Amino acid sequence: MGDPQAPPGPAVPLLIACALGIERLALRTGRAGDGSGPVTVVRTGMGPRAAEEAVRGALGRPGAGGAAVIASGFCAGLAPGMHPGDLVVAEETRDAAGTTACTGAGLLVEALTRAVPGSTVHTGPLSGSGHVVRGAERAGLLATGAIAVDMESAATLRTAVRTGPRPVAAVRVVVDAPEHELVRIGTVRGGISAFRVLRAVLPAFHEWHRSLLLPRR
Repeated sequence: MGDPQAPPGPAVPLLIACALGIERLALRTGRAGDGSGPVTVVRTGMGPRAAEEAVRGALGRPGAGGAAVIASGFCAGLAPGMHPGDLVVAEETRDAAGTTACTGAGLLVEALTRAVPGSTVHTGPLSGSGHVVRGAERAGLLATGAIAVDMESAATLRTAVRTGPRPVAAVRVVVDAPEHELVRIGTVRGGISAFRVLRAVLPAFHEWHRSLLLPRR
């Protein structure tokens, strides 16, 4: 048995990466510390290149080694029947540069169901794009098996695992969908609904993070 008086080992940090100021506002507003480790919310800026540079820089800072990484924020749903405010938990992220498998997707789904009661949670591949995807292009991505698309998640997770082995995940909130396309986030009801859901996801992120610290049997 270990010494009960011995100090605990170093906590594993959690890095949450998002692109937009409104996403960062939602995530920081909803944050509540739980003792599982330091949490940093980083605004990367829009697009895969900005995400790569921001995540590489954040993980290169002192104390960030081995940090778990979650890519979060808004996304465009690809499947018919999706609605603003639905949650997307990626099983993998993919883009032209490759595919990154996500860690503990099932745990995240269970945690999100508790954190956001009544929410609809979709799981599957999350596609990356270098531009906003609309119209017929969505159907093409859906045909590949992807359920949603955003501009930063694939680049975020790919960069994270290239800097060293670590748990990674992507959780997005649908802000528009084939039947509910938005022009600007936050100007219509769908954007407001997505913001409220994003603000509620932090307890699930903490639960996922805590699960990474438990000893494996």
